[in-house]
Amino acid sequence: MQKYLLGLDAGNTVIKAVIFDLAGRELAHAGEEGHSRMPCPGHVERDLGELWANAKRVIRTCLDKAGIAANDIAAIGCAGHGNGLYALDRDGEPLIGIQSIDTRATGLVEEWLAEGVGDRTYPIARQRPWPSQTPTLLAWLKRYRPDVFKRIGTVFYSKDFVVNRLTGERVSEMSDMSGAGLLDLAARRYDKALMEAYGLADCMDLLPRLIESADIAGRVTDAVAAETGLAAGTPVIGGLFDVVASALGSGVSRTGSASIIAGTWSINQVVIDGPDLDGPVFMSSTFDRTRYMAMENSATSAANLEWLVREFFEGEHAEGVSPFDAACALAVEIAPAADDPLYHPFLYGAQQDGHARAGFYGIAGWHTKGHLIRALLEGVAFGHRHHVETIRKAGATFEEAVLSGGGSRSLLWPQIFADVLGVPVTVAVSRETGALGAAIAAGTGVGLFQDFTEGANAMVRTDRQYKPNSALAAHYGRRYALYKDMTDAMTPLWRRLSASEPMATGVAA
Repeated sequence: MQKYLLGLDAGNTVIKAVIFDLAGRELAHAGEEGHSRMPCPGHVERDLGELWANAKRVIRTCLDKAGIAANDIAAIGCAGHGNGLYALDRDGEPLIGIQSIDTRATGLVEEWLAEGVGDRTYPIARQRPWPSQTPTLLAWLKRYRPDVFKRIGTVFYSKDFVVNRLTGERVSEMSDMSGAGLLDLAARRYDKALMEAYGLADCMDLLPRLIESADIAGRVTDAVAAETGLAAGTPVIGGLFDVVASALGSGVSRTGSASIIAGTWSINQVVIDGPDLDGPVFMSSTFDRTRYMAMENSATSAANLEWLVREFFEGEHAEGVSPFDAACALAVEIAPAADDPLYHPFLYGAQQDGHARAGFYGIAGWHTKGHLIRALLEGVAFGHRHHVETIRKAGATFEEAVLSGGGSRSLLWPQIFADVLGVPVTVAVSRETGALGAAIAAGTGVGLFQDFTEGANAMVRTDRQYKPNSALAAHYGRRYALYKDMTDAMTPLWRRLSASEPMATGVAA
C-alpha cells in the first residue's frame, strides 16, 4: 500500500526533498545549495540547468536514505519561492531564472508609480507593482532585453520549472500566479485588462495552463524516473507558492490563523474568507478554492543573519556548533537596554523601495558582537511588525501566530518575535514546513485526505510556544518608533547612494 508523500521545496538558494509518512514524520531529507549570479548591481539570477540537476540529486538521495520502494510514494508536491521570473524558450528549454530578491526593475516601478499603474492593477489583482514581481520583470525584459524577451515561450515560477522537468507539462497554479499579481483574484483567472495595465497585453500566450494547487499537473516521465529513482507515472500536483505551503505545513489552515515566516523573505499572512479588505494589502489565493491570504512581504528577514554569519562569523565557533547558534548565543547574553544599536534589515531593498539599504545605527564603543547580533534580530522583527500593522489596519485580525522558516530554529528569536509583535508565537515540530505543506497538498490531491485541514491535522505537530513579555512592551514600542523614524530619515539618502547604479536608472547591463 502506498503510504508516503514526497515534498519538494525550491527556494531562492536551496532545493530540498523530504519524504513524509501520513502522520508527518520525516523518513528522509536531502538538500542542495545552488548559486546565484549577480552580473551587476540589483540583478540576481540562477542557472536553471543547475537547479534541475540539484533537484534530481536531492530526490535520488532522499529515496536512497528512506530505503523505501519508489512505488510506495503516493504523490509528489512541490513548493517554491514566488515571484521572480522563470522562463522556458519556445522549444521548452530553460531560458532564464531571475530570483525574487532581484531589484533591477526599481526604476520601472517608480515610473509606474508616477503613472498610477498600481491604481489599475490593485482592484483586479489586489497587488501593486514592485521590483521583483513577475509582471514587472517581464515588462523590464521587454523594454531592456528584447533579445531575451522575444525567445520566451512560457513564464512561470521556480516550482513550476521543477514540475515541468518532472512531467513535461507547462502549468502553474492559483497561489503562485495570484501571489505575483497575474490573476483577477476574485475570478481566479487570467485577465487581459490586468496585463494591459502592465504593458503586457501581447503576453497572454506566455502564461501557462492554470490549475488548482492540489490538481494533478502531470506524472513522472520514464526518462525522469530513470534519472531520479522515482516510479514512472507517479502523480505530481500543481503545488504551492512556498509561503502558502509553509503556512499549511506549520498548521495554519483555518480562517483567522496567522503565519509568520522568517526566511529569506519576511512573510506575514492571515487566512481570510474573501478578497476584500479596507486597505491596500497584498493578497493571494490560499491552498483551497474558496479562501485567500492577506499578506505583506519583503526580502528583509533571516537572510540578514545568513549574511552576517557568512561574512563575519564563519570559523568562529566550536566544532559541532552551528555558526548561527553560536551567533545567537552571543545575543542571548545581552540584556535589552535603551541605548542598544538599531538595525535596518534592507540588504535586498525594502518592500516598495529598491533603493533601501541595511545599516547599524547608534553603535558605541562599549557595544559588542552580541549587541550587533541582537540588534539584527530585533531589526528583522521590527520589519515583520511593520507588515503586520499594515495587515491589521486593513481589517484582518488574529490573536496568535505560528512562526516558521530559519528564524524559528533559534531559541531566542521566536521570543523576540513574541515580544515585538505582542502575541503568543508557536513553532511547529517540522523545520521543513514548505516541503510538508507541499506533501499535505499532494496527499489531498490524490484523496488520502478529505481536505487540507484534515491533512494539516494529521501531519503537523506543535513543538513549543512563546508568550510576549509584558515588561518589554514599552521598551520595544520606543525602539520600533525609532526604527521607523530612522527609515524615514534614511530614505532620501538611500536614493542618493544608489543614484548612479544600473538598477536605479533602468539601463541594462
